[in-house]
Amino acid sequence: MPKNVKEDFNEARMIVNDSPRGAAALLRLALEKLLPQVGAKGKTIDQMIGYLTQEEGLPVKVQKALDSLRVIGNEAVHPGQLDLKDDVNTALALFKVLNFLVQTMIIQPKEINDLYEMIPETKKKSIKERDKKN
Repeated sequence: MPKNVKEDFNEARMIVNDSPRGAAALLRLALEKLLPQVGAKGKTIDQMIGYLTQEEGLPVKVQKALDSLRVIGNEAVHPGQLDLKDDVNTALALFKVLNFLVQTMIIQPKEINDLYEMIPETKKKSIKERDKKN
């Protein structure tokens, strides 16, 4: 997890039992900081998620996770239909969402890339040639 995201994550972890709303808001902020680091473009979180979905082929399950964290975290600080004042379970679920996103969008791609880099260059060249045919 990137350092600036981890700081907000850890702060949210420290307050979640006393302030689920505060924790949800901090996790939303962490998401806002995370998205540009995975290539998202846009001025708002909504636009960044839209960019990743439309331009980068973001899987639907990841898009749903992003939007869930975005909306619930936003509703935590703005009057709306969700009231997280005493809802620790929902706030805890948002931690899982952020961890899922880091795993899916940062850790797994790096691990796959590291593994692929172990392939000899001659084999990579063959793979590229194969892919040109398809």
